[in-house]
Amino acid sequence: MSGEPVDPDGGLSVPAQRAEFTGTGRWAVLGAIAVGGAAGATARHGAEVLWPAPAGGFPWAVLGVNLLGCALIGVLMPLVAEDGRSAHPLVRPFLGVGVLGGFTTFSTYALGTVGLLEHGRPGPALLYAAGTAAGALLAVTAAARLTRAVLGRGAVR
Repeated sequence: MSGEPVDPDGGLSVPAQRAEFTGTGRWAVLGAIAVGGAAGATARHGAEVLWPAPAGGFPWAVLGVNLLGCALIGVLMPLVAEDGRSAHPLVRPFLGVGVLGGFTTFSTYALGTVGLLEHGRPGPALLYAAGTAAGALLAVTAAARLTRAVLGRGAVR
């Protein structure tokens, strides 16, 4: 194991996590996710408009968006999920699930890989597929560790 904490959204075994989805509070959570997702997806689309990849070209904008989004998740989670203090209950759904979930994209990453393959570019396709996955893991891990170090918490074990 890497010593990194487990994603708190990975299961609903903690009663406080289940409480987000009961009663009228679930609508606030779903609304926060929807608004955040729209904002994140709009920002991603803006990056793709500013830096479009030509047909068969390397999708640099999507690679950058995914790496930046993962790094921002690495900053966000230690700030709102590990500090022992309670952030507003809609911060994590809005920023983590909504904004950063809408900003990063697996489907466009997969389409970029397929596009490179369809244009006879297996080398760049493999580099893009493997590089995005490895880069995303490195970005989130490095950002989380740096954030913890800045906050004086060191690594979570």
